Amino acid sequence: MEQNALKPLPVKLLSQFTEISRDVLSDNLIGIYLHGSAAMGCFNPQKSDLDLIIVVNGTVLDTIKLEYMEKMVKLNEEAPLKGFEWSIVKKEFCKPFIYPTPYELHFSNSHLKWFQENPTDYIQKMRGADKDLAAHFTIVNQYGKVLFGEEISTVFDVVPRKNYIDSIWLDVQNACEDGISNPVYTILNLCRVLAFLQDSLILSKKMGGQWGVQSLPKEYHPLIQIALDSYIGDVEASLFSEESVHQFAEYMISQIVKLK
Repeated sequence: MEQNALKPLPVKLLSQFTEISRDVLSDNLIGIYLHGSAAMGCFNPQKSDLDLIIVVNGTVLDTIKLEYMEKMVKLNEEAPLKGFEWSIVKKEFCKPFIYPTPYELHFSNSHLKWFQENPTDYIQKMRGADKDLAAHFTIVNQYGKVLFGEEISTVFDVVPRKNYIDSIWLDVQNACEDGISNPVYTILNLCRVLAFLQDSLILSKKMGGQWGVQSLPKEYHPLIQIALDSYIGDVEASLFSEESVHQFAEYMISQIVKLK
């Protein structure tokens, strides 16, 4: 099942992403780095987005940001279901690492409507600092792929353990309340967070679920296995009961809080 469900990476699409970045960002571009499921060997075009970090040398002008966004939003139409998720970050904040990490520009499908309705507002306001980048940089360091530019070790510093823990905790702290709205993500993400805190393992959602089946109490194994099957294949999320997801989330959060 697993081999049939996981599809090859959209190499042509990533090549187009690289070409646009090189063309628009020009000499300011230092490198493009693939992370997330696409770099960790568990990409599923029905469930995964394409995660990238674009590193630049200096400030990106608003006119350049607008041109970049227009071209990337157009390219996003050809992307898998969940689209691209990317951030542009200055090298000076990657090494030495700054937390929370400032970014020049960010995009994901959840922000698409905002840009389409008011691109000027988007360009002016989509900047700041993002604690999620600590988790992304950790994955880049562990599993990342260079699509263009300098080697990872010359661009990214090691993320301190306390910053990585804070970043991944923010991603699961509301699991008990929000879990049933996205049970697959919640279950597998809780597994990989606990795997890091308990065993210092940096895992994908898929690997986190596999760890959970091996390491967590047996009563939770069927639930985790359904989440895994759904993540790598086409099992319906309707198989999850709200009560089972909530009980699992409560247990996992209690374990995470003890260790973090």
